[in-house]
Amino acid sequence: MPKPDSAPLTDAQREIMEVFWQRGEATVSEVRDALARRDLARNTVQTMIVRLEERGWLKHREAGRTFVYAANVPRTVSLGAKVSQMVDRLFSGAPEELVTALIEYRGLTADEAARIRKMIDEAEQRNKSNDKTKRGKTS
Repeated sequence: MPKPDSAPLTDAQREIMEVFWQRGEATVSEVRDALARRDLARNTVQTMIVRLEERGWLKHREAGRTFVYAANVPRTVSLGAKVSQMVDRLFSGAPEELVTALIEYRGLTADEAARIRKMIDEAEQRNKSNDKTKRGKTS
């Protein structure tokens, strides 16, 4: 899967991508219909979809004379980029400040805390494995 360009998605692009993340595949007309409340011209939607494909966010297949588009990047990649930007912008690049704000202002249930602990443990294990692999390659 090609890596999408690093420029963040605009709100309109994100809205289009949400259609693909929810549906899997869609044509330009289907996306326009899904966004009907915004009253966008078909050409506007098509241009945005083509640009998203050029940037690596979408891919297409041909069904007769119709292009059927699908997400080329999972939603988690987009969310990760947004969270990273938020940490940089609002928390001076310190993820622990984000966690502190979450805990102090929203709070966590015991289940949420347990899931987060498990995710941290798994991330630490991955980092240890990656460090061992890197040391093995440079030796």
